[in-house]
Amino acid sequence: MPDVGDDPCFDDAAGRLIRPYTVSGGRTRPKSHFDLMTMVLTTGTVARNELEPDHAQVLELCEKPMTVAEIAARLRMPVTVTKVLLSDLMEHGAVVTRTIELPSAGDYLVNLGTLEAVLDGLRKRL
Repeated sequence: MPDVGDDPCFDDAAGRLIRPYTVSGGRTRPKSHFDLMTMVLTTGTVARNELEPDHAQVLELCEKPMTVAEIAARLRMPVTVTKVLLSDLMEHGAVVTRTIELPSAGDYLVNLGTLEAVLDGLRKRL
């Protein structure tokens, strides 16, 4: 996994030394749709040395399935910029995505006994 702390374009005190709009080429909207919880995984069809450094860093993170939110957090970049990078990678066939289907609130059976036990446990800890 890439360590942003070893990146020469990153300073611990100042943060990222390259502005996000430079990384995304001034683009603010991705061509593909991504939710924060969209899972991203590399396809292995594009070599990292063929890509810009930020794109290659995203590919390295996505060797195992990872959400868009987690990728943005690990890159220490705004989510919008991360989505633009991911959109570029999708166009090159370098990544695939899968949206997580979250159950609706009506799909859960509420057990008040369990909820009360959790609440009691939390109160004891605080």
